[in-house]
Amino acid sequence: MTKLCDFGKEIKKKLVDIDKPQNWLIEEVRKDSGLYFDSSYMNKIMTGKLGTPKIISSICKILDIEHEQGEKS
Repeated sequence: MTKLCDFGKEIKKKLVDIDKPQNWLIEEVRKDSGLYFDSSYMNKIMTGKLGTPKIISSICKILDIEHEQGEKS
């Protein structure tokens, strides 16, 4: 498995804190952004391979976390 980037770790930690599964977040991001989003896409976000701004901003909003857009995930 590829290592998680800092943003990916932040997502994981927050999901543990709020006691929600990753699938819940995927569903919420789909509803919030209206974009296609699945576990494979989520994995790419969490490992820093993808950084779709609308998806990242949706994740941040739902989980109430911050992500510097300029920072390399």
